[in-house]
Amino acid sequence: METAFNLDKYIKLQAEEILERINKFGDKLYLEFGGKLFDDYHASRVLPGFKPDSKLQMLLQLKENAEIVFAICANHIDENKLRGDLKITYEQDVFRLINEFKNVGLYVSSVVITQYKSTKQIKSFEKKLKNRGINVYHHYYIEGYPTNTKKIISEDGFGKNDYIITTRPLVVVTAPGPGSGKMATCLSQLYHEHLHGVNAGYAKYETFPIWNLALNHPVNLAYEAATADLADVNMIDPYHLQAYNKVTVNYNRDVEIYPVLRNIFEEINGSCPYESPTDMGVNMAGFAIEDDEACCEASKQEIIRRYYETTTRFAREKCGYEEVHKQELIMKNAHISNLDRKCVKAAKDKETSVKVYSGALELHDGTIITGKNSKFMGVCSALLINATKYLAKIDDGKHIISSEAFEPIQQLKTEYLGSQNPRLHSDEILVALAMSARNNEDAAKAMSMLKCLKGVQGHVTCDVGDVDANIYSHLGIQLTFEANKR
Repeated sequence: METAFNLDKYIKLQAEEILERINKFGDKLYLEFGGKLFDDYHASRVLPGFKPDSKLQMLLQLKENAEIVFAICANHIDENKLRGDLKITYEQDVFRLINEFKNVGLYVSSVVITQYKSTKQIKSFEKKLKNRGINVYHHYYIEGYPTNTKKIISEDGFGKNDYIITTRPLVVVTAPGPGSGKMATCLSQLYHEHLHGVNAGYAKYETFPIWNLALNHPVNLAYEAATADLADVNMIDPYHLQAYNKVTVNYNRDVEIYPVLRNIFEEINGSCPYESPTDMGVNMAGFAIEDDEACCEASKQEIIRRYYETTTRFAREKCGYEEVHKQELIMKNAHISNLDRKCVKAAKDKETSVKVYSGALELHDGTIITGKNSKFMGVCSALLINATKYLAKIDDGKHIISSEAFEPIQQLKTEYLGSQNPRLHSDEILVALAMSARNNEDAAKAMSMLKCLKGVQGHVTCDVGDVDANIYSHLGIQLTFEANKR
């Protein structure tokens, strides 16, 4: 699985494609980075061999020619909008990413606040940026954007935006999340560069959908599953088909916005350099897939995980059933069901056998480890102990956690914290394991196996609370569960 995607080939091809695009326009290229630049975990799951920071590694090949501009929407600052995977605000993520990029030698030149407005929180954000030596620019809401091209390409449109001073031929425009205004930032800069006599171009770097894979290829279907909350739909690029008589895959938002972009290019430069949305892209990922079957299987597993994520959102009233229905349709298109995830079937079979909530982990060697609710441990805790005992080659019937370790925790929960449930959660069982490891060699061996759980697949047949979910996330276990069963 780890060699399904040739990372070295990808980085080489991608860097060459971007350099060629810079040369095409002459002076400068504004490259909109879709998705996550630093930690693209989705891509690493569906393309085994792709690393979460692969795009960053590619960019490092071009670092002498590149600078980074962050776009963040003013509304997202005021609303303290959260990045869903890391549970930090967009504002915090900008500072995190700036530090990460600087640490590897990339030049972060500025931050542009889109749809700017002057509020106390935004002023505080600007001050913190300036104290770090980061230039801050303002772009404003334009009435009629993006369809009223006459107004957009005027002094009352892009003309009222700040001109972002850039000094390198490759300007990467990225953001902490969607809706930040990356494309509008790029287009505004094209307008201003034209006024300054600079030959500037625009391209888009979006890994998914992969344009030279089939519409219903599992890798592309996994992208639809990942963006079900955004209502993204993969589709054949009709403009590319008409221009070149070639079938390529894009997604609905880029296809829908293309005529508008073409009009904007024509207003700025007199002509559009692209015949289709696919032409705008610089994604070479499809050429680096070396084991299509492995990527298909990895993507099918991702689709099932995304299905369970959506059913959890629905159970917690964070989305409507139409989102669940979309995930069901994607699974149908991929010719799979939730039982095609081995740990799901094993967990359900265990529950049928023991008549209590149960779970299963699929280890890297294919071994299935099961666990169940008991008076002592919750199902998530039981799975961790059973898996680490197996990996440490400790007999399943041997107790490795001493009563001196777990009884004080149970007493604290029931007598002092008012809990009716004495079962230990994942964090509590790990504390008890660590305490036992001081005097128990087997407990120490089991605890040393926790690092081997990264990338393991897991499923639990009931709802999982935030504490257990966070522990599994920190351990790198890819867990699904049934939130409708509490």
